[in-house]
Amino acid sequence: TLVSGINKRPDFSVTGQWDVTTERDGKKESVVFDAVLICSGHHVYPNLPKESFPGLKLFKGKCFHSREYKEPGIFKGKRVLVIGLGNSGCDIATELSHTAEQVPCLGSRSGSWVMSRVWDDGHPWDMVFVTRFESFLKNNLPTAISDWWYMKQMNARFKHENYGLMPLNGTLRKEPVFNDELPACIRCGIVSIKPNVREFTETSAIFEDGTVFEAIDSVIFATGYSYDYPFLDESIIKSKNNEVTLFKGIFPPKLEKPTMAVIGFVQSLGAAIPTADLQARWAVQVIKGTCTLPSVTDMMNDIDKKRGKKLKWFGTSETVQTDYITYMDELASFIGAKPNIPWLFLTDPRLAVEVFFGPCSPYQFRLVGPGKWPGARNAILTQWDRTLKPTKTRAVGNPQKPCLLCGWVRLFILPVLFIAVFFALI
Repeated sequence: TLVSGINKRPDFSVTGQWDVTTERDGKKESVVFDAVLICSGHHVYPNLPKESFPGLKLFKGKCFHSREYKEPGIFKGKRVLVIGLGNSGCDIATELSHTAEQVPCLGSRSGSWVMSRVWDDGHPWDMVFVTRFESFLKNNLPTAISDWWYMKQMNARFKHENYGLMPLNGTLRKEPVFNDELPACIRCGIVSIKPNVREFTETSAIFEDGTVFEAIDSVIFATGYSYDYPFLDESIIKSKNNEVTLFKGIFPPKLEKPTMAVIGFVQSLGAAIPTADLQARWAVQVIKGTCTLPSVTDMMNDIDKKRGKKLKWFGTSETVQTDYITYMDELASFIGAKPNIPWLFLTDPRLAVEVFFGPCSPYQFRLVGPGKWPGARNAILTQWDRTLKPTKTRAVGNPQKPCLLCGWVRLFILPVLFIAVFFALI
């Protein structure tokens, strides 16, 4: 079933109702709804910027978007160029490195941070890195220190400049690529990192550094997606420069009645499903009338303010990116589901330590508020047990949970020792 149109009813200013038109087997049907949640996300309409590559019309090989890529077998013995250094581009390049005849070239305009899915002591990256403590330091340390620490973490596994991956502006908090194979593939010579393509010929690509990749059979564009809602009037969700105007990434700010919400239209450095879950919880409360939205002026001011912060932290290309913990806390505060950390330290120190220094798991937003879950506390305290159990198929001792403060203790101990030695000598 295709949704071909969502339009306000003539009496929308009073009822807040919508006419939703669908198509199936050539037949159209219109149904009236009291509210609409748009949950299609932001990976729907492929961005294929052919006009940005001179000579591409002359190219005689195959050219398609990464969304059409299904399996590597059909590329056996082929020479393939992948354009785009995001998750899809890196996954495709590393997979094709085992089947393609020629080293798959990975062309990138601006570089990218590439991270391993496992972090210190083999623990999941997000469980170690996405914590309230890390977020607190990032948002409160002086910018110079915060930027230095961020780049130190990004380069913890390997130096990106040595692999041709270093982002042009390394301090931007763009979402990193998660790929465990790519550094090894580059080191072994089975994947080659190149700058952006300057132009195409009938059979080759000429890169900005003057090097040429000859006899190309296929070009795969892993160039992301465009943000569009063709079934909506443009006045409802204004889109400009691939950026939509939504309050907190959810609500169109200028509707007379808040009966429409967009779910999953953000990219945060954290799990997507818990983010969408919290968005939906708030949206339902607003539609029911339990929660109210600010005035149109206040919402537009907030959108403009957030746009400035996004430019500072993520750059111009990441229009839907947001900081995971800050965003989740913001949503949770609207429905009374944000955990009160100071109160937890007074009443339940053990839980407070895990909530603040441990992984910011979605259980935290089920401790209080609507949808409160009695099992949330125990789930938080035992989350490392469940994480480690699947890998302990051969028992060799007790599972070793990560030390929540070890990284920061190591960071600060050297300056402290240096200062101590300095004062001891004077």
